[in-house]
Amino acid sequence: MTTLITTRRSNLIGAAYALAAVMCFSLNDVGFKFLSGDYALHQVVFIRAVVALLAFGCLIMPFAGGLLVLRTHRPVVHIVRGLCVVSANMCLFLGLAALPIADATAIFFVSPLVITLASVLFLRETVGPRRWAAIGVGFLGVLVIVKPGTAAFQAASLLPVAAAFLYAVLNILARRFGGSESAPTMAVYIQLTFVVASALFGLALGDGRFAGTGHPSLEFLFRAWAWPDPGDYPILILLGVSGMLGGLCISQAYRLSEAAFAAPFEYASMPLAIMWGVTVFGTWPDATAWIGIALIVGSGLYLLWRESLKDAPLATEAPKYRR
Repeated sequence: MTTLITTRRSNLIGAAYALAAVMCFSLNDVGFKFLSGDYALHQVVFIRAVVALLAFGCLIMPFAGGLLVLRTHRPVVHIVRGLCVVSANMCLFLGLAALPIADATAIFFVSPLVITLASVLFLRETVGPRRWAAIGVGFLGVLVIVKPGTAAFQAASLLPVAAAFLYAVLNILARRFGGSESAPTMAVYIQLTFVVASALFGLALGDGRFAGTGHPSLEFLFRAWAWPDPGDYPILILLGVSGMLGGLCISQAYRLSEAAFAAPFEYASMPLAIMWGVTVFGTWPDATAWIGIALIVGSGLYLLWRESLKDAPLATEAPKYRR
């Protein structure tokens, strides 16, 4: 019984971290889409990662052991996770350049389903029928919003799908090895990978010689680097700080919570995407989209309610790899 209570409490704390990460990543989506018409993707990623590392050094590192946060026993895992998150971010942001923010976010939400399947297959986590049903309802909401057969399924819509699969691998690795690596350690190595990868992209593509295609996603990828306009400095700083905090929170979420439980809480990105689309980009969802949002949000709230019932725990045992 004590193990069940500990698992439930850990799940709820992990869910809170997941919701905080969603807020941060939602701000990142808005910022990248807003800047996608003026700068190269790898330049924005590079600046964001540098700002994130500076923020991490000032706000997190002094309270996380200083330079000891760089100590790790799993350098290969960090490299693989870093490459996954860099690739996932590139795919998602390229998709955001061509798609409405709500469409791209909705398509991306195949990731919780993938995470749930992977948690069962590779992490041996227990997923009960009610949780499967709630996740299924949330996924149905995604389909309602995307409306298969419409413009949402243009070629660019495959980019958020690819991002979703890479993101699932990233978080399953965080769950699998989170017991031996702290959240600050996982977060700082991701930002270091961003710096290295985006700098290499800049060296290869930053002169703009492949630009001029006219496609929003390709232009975002191939545009030449340019000195940022001072008016965009606050956005770039916001991207760095929110990116750092989001990476820290999501790493902590999947360290503490069962992957299949934490994943659906990321559905909160969907109503946020609708809000940004309306307030920032002037895209208002239709009546069908609101139905999808209700299904997605409802499934997440149902999971939270189920976990809060002391007499109805969702997990039958703590994962064997948890500390």
